[in-house]
Amino acid sequence: MVAFEVPEVDYTQYTNRQLAAIPLAILAVALLVIVGWYVFTGAPVRLGMEFTGGTELRVQTSTPPSEIPAAFDTQATVTPVQTVQDTYIVTFPPEADNIGQQARNNLQPVRGQSAADMVKSIQGTSASFGKSAQETALLGIGLAFVGMSVLVFLMFRSFVPSIAVVISAFSDIVIPVALMNLLGIPLSLGTVAALLMLIGYSVDSDILLNNHILRRSGDFYESTHRAMRTGVTMTVTSLSAMAVMAVVAWIFGIDLLRDIGIVLVLGLATDLMNTYMLNLSLLRWYKYEGVTR
Repeated sequence: MVAFEVPEVDYTQYTNRQLAAIPLAILAVALLVIVGWYVFTGAPVRLGMEFTGGTELRVQTSTPPSEIPAAFDTQATVTPVQTVQDTYIVTFPPEADNIGQQARNNLQPVRGQSAADMVKSIQGTSASFGKSAQETALLGIGLAFVGMSVLVFLMFRSFVPSIAVVISAFSDIVIPVALMNLLGIPLSLGTVAALLMLIGYSVDSDILLNNHILRRSGDFYESTHRAMRTGVTMTVTSLSAMAVMAVVAWIFGIDLLRDIGIVLVLGLATDLMNTYMLNLSLLRWYKYEGVTR
């Protein structure tokens, strides 16, 4: 069995500003990406069909995928199903109509199949339902974040340690959302669940660090390394599991699980940076400078 050893970082080589600079710079870039996305698209993140409304058609056809959109009288996006040959998922905006019949009339069936058997399934979401789901999802994330913030302030009853946890959690959400835009991962019910999980992961690792430094005996750097042995091992284990899930889901064409896995991998990697650079720099400032003032 391979043992995972967490290296002991010599934090005395770095000032608090040096530790905080990289996480804050990445957070600033992520916020710029989200603001820019909002300016150009009207939404801070790429929205999936659950939140915009639309129709999804699963079809098996010998027509080349580049020619499938031309078979319909409305805009269509084609995604191949990797696990089934000649099968595609075609996505339409909410106003699409009669797409099943258009598919049967204009697409070519595979050999040995009739035109009637080409359409495997049709699923639709109305625009009003999508908007309602979007509002509910945003409300859920907002309430989870606010509830986490209140709990942290009640636990530590001190501004700097509490705000360190809140800033780290905020960054752990913002950076993956910006990367979702850049990687083309839409916000779906699954990725919303992943973002909610990231809030839990972030609070867990940050509170672990805060408790070791502020509430347990020992030197600051000794306490930090004790927290890192547990926290880094826990986070890297979860990150590895999510990476395996994402790869397996990609191989078998399970897009939802792939997206959830990617978001969690990005968020957990971000959490490592924020916890042991940004949060730690604020705690060190608080313990050696802030408390005495």
